[in-house]
Amino acid sequence: MPFDISKWQKVKLIFEGVDTVAKILLNGVIIGKTDNMFNRYSFDVTSLVRDLNSIELRFQSAVLYAAQQSEAHTRYPVPPACPPQVQKGECHVNFIRKEQCSFGWDWGPSFPTQGIWKDVRIEAYNICHLIDFTFSPIYDNSAQEWNIEIESFFNVVSSKPIGGQVTVVIPKLQTQQTYSIELQRRKRIVKLLVKIKKNIAVERWWPHGHGNQTGYNMTVLFKLDQGLDIKKSAKVYFRTVELVEKPIKGSPGLSFYFKINGFPIFLKGSNWIPADVFQDRVTSDLLQLLLQSVVEANMNTLRVWGGGIYEQDEFYEICDELGIMILQDFMFACALYPTEQRFLNSVRAEVAYQVRRLKSHPSVIMWIGNNENEAALMTYWFNIHPSDLQTYINDYVLLYVKNIRKIVFEGDKTRPFMTSSPTNGAESIAEGWLSANPYDNHFGDVHFYDYGSDCWNWKIFPKARFVSEYGYQSWPSFSTLEKVSSKEDWSYTSNFSFHRQHHADGNNEMLRQAERHFKLPQNTNPLRKFKDTIYLTQVMQAQCVKTETEFYLRSRSEIVLGEGYTRGALYWQLNDIWQAPSWASLEYGGKWKMLHYFAKHFFAPLLPVGFEDDSVFYVYGVSDLHSDHKVTLNVRVHTWSSLEPLCSRVTKDLVIKAGEAIPLYHERVPDLLRRCRNCTRQSCVVSFYLSTDSQLLSPINYHFLSSLKVAVGLRKALITATISPQNGTFAFDLETSAVAPFVWLDVGSIPGRFSDNGFLMTEKTRTILFYPWKPTSKKELEHSFHVTSLTDIY
Repeated sequence: MPFDISKWQKVKLIFEGVDTVAKILLNGVIIGKTDNMFNRYSFDVTSLVRDLNSIELRFQSAVLYAAQQSEAHTRYPVPPACPPQVQKGECHVNFIRKEQCSFGWDWGPSFPTQGIWKDVRIEAYNICHLIDFTFSPIYDNSAQEWNIEIESFFNVVSSKPIGGQVTVVIPKLQTQQTYSIELQRRKRIVKLLVKIKKNIAVERWWPHGHGNQTGYNMTVLFKLDQGLDIKKSAKVYFRTVELVEKPIKGSPGLSFYFKINGFPIFLKGSNWIPADVFQDRVTSDLLQLLLQSVVEANMNTLRVWGGGIYEQDEFYEICDELGIMILQDFMFACALYPTEQRFLNSVRAEVAYQVRRLKSHPSVIMWIGNNENEAALMTYWFNIHPSDLQTYINDYVLLYVKNIRKIVFEGDKTRPFMTSSPTNGAESIAEGWLSANPYDNHFGDVHFYDYGSDCWNWKIFPKARFVSEYGYQSWPSFSTLEKVSSKEDWSYTSNFSFHRQHHADGNNEMLRQAERHFKLPQNTNPLRKFKDTIYLTQVMQAQCVKTETEFYLRSRSEIVLGEGYTRGALYWQLNDIWQAPSWASLEYGGKWKMLHYFAKHFFAPLLPVGFEDDSVFYVYGVSDLHSDHKVTLNVRVHTWSSLEPLCSRVTKDLVIKAGEAIPLYHERVPDLLRRCRNCTRQSCVVSFYLSTDSQLLSPINYHFLSSLKVAVGLRKALITATISPQNGTFAFDLETSAVAPFVWLDVGSIPGRFSDNGFLMTEKTRTILFYPWKPTSKKELEHSFHVTSLTDIY
């Protein structure tokens, strides 16, 4: 690269991201080393740079480096040494500051990447240079006014003090303030406090579904001595966040919920993993597509999981614009970690950098120290002998409390910090930062997985304060798998199917869960049977997560036997890192699974939730709205054999209070069956919805009175579709010959989503819209279209 060195007093070579262990040479001279994928590295190359230069990076295998670091740690083991064999991964990932899942995980492959994964640049300057600029809007409760704390970090070359002025302008808030500053080699940080006048109405940033995501353009102009001008532009969003952990009447323990701008908000959403095993394939368009799918499914929250990466700037910018709240893990997951000084120094630099980089985003509402490491340590995942436990507890507190937590609060006082997820929050702190039972339903957040029990039985789920992980696996659609497989792979028992499954006994678990309530596919055509099995795993996953999520949603306002007051439901997981079976609701590339369509319904702002307890059918009304709503509840009963409702009931006006879940209706099932003559549990299905003035206010929900494998009168439905263009979308006018459960519309590899899918069709006709993500035609859609309902797979 040609470079005129004569113009500059100082030259820096900046690497925004190196993956991971490398020596860096400039013109054949080693200028430094890297060992942390999550750090930014800056090297002073003033004395080495020439008019023509060469940069060379010599990488060391991440796998070999991790093994060497583990071998050098001779005082005591730091488990786990290796992942379970089914994950087909590499060992000792906890000894390298790298994307942890790149060594393999239970939903992803082991591809330990290496290379330059972020931008590289030269910074050449005289006098001084702005290297970091960050800000935090803070609400002063006592003065009842907004302030903006601005921090600017400079490199100073000049041996003399550099005077100047800084002007901060926010036009829409009628704010313009000028400050005098002086920079020196030892005084390189400029801190400003910008006050917004009390009489100026500041619109706040709200999460999706709760208000607007208003932001204000801000410019900061540094006019320094010797004619040096530096200008920064940014968008400022104003919002407050509070984690509420207080005693609850009628319950032991503490609450655990978030207030945004003083308003309690139920966090509903999912968990984010890296969007690809190779980060260079993650485009702006892909991020926009995946995150748009989050808000289109009525979610307001993602947890950025601690075994992946701190996402790129654009990810957080899109979340700011869409109103997606982020619970941000630091990148430690399912492992214990060494605490040698060199490792700690690297982590401290990583945390300080990431906090500076991300704290200006209103979407980030919480920092979390790690994923599941408190639970791993305290519930003996790694079979640590009790006599050795204190050594690992000391390491845990040293890493996450005395280092990470300390650095977070030095850099950002505007958000809560939690040492782990799950954790008992304040109770874990009271117990010395690690709780004897990190899964206590009376405190903090929990993770819950149970593949052996019947997922239609809501009583198996924890009535916890906040559930930040839960879920069930399914296979992605055939059109997604087809891109990475061939004919011999298209069987549920093929080598391909077992190779792509990285969760122990995962393929069989899915079938065992499905078999509880559905007949397994029996088609004699192997390909048809494989496609039918894929379909059924998606039906099972969607129905399981629906049942579990609706339990959490209706538990928000009640305490039962000391448990409840649930204020968050984040299922595992949102997206896929490759084409394989996983817990995701979005396939690799963004195609919606049935679960994602179900999420659009069960995360709706107003929802009726139905369930049974001791042969009594209940309906709760669940609201995420900011005002009370007067509604009527419509309950209909169909037989499986008829498209005409057998009977229906409409309640009188009911009021669902803002942000609450309240009982709306109950009826003994034997009474319901008698009321609807010719009805038995096996022959009937209940559907229900909320309305006002005959206008639909909620999705239509349903309750199965029996397993569908014993349903009486359920017959094969002939479903036809007429496709017509409609203002950039396409209308699919459906007609069915019979009641059809889990109607699945598929257009293969044509990218886009439907307005609804996987639904129970109880009317003869229905119109569904298709929203293409790329230009397509009626002809292409007709050629690719296929419709499946449950009885088609028998």
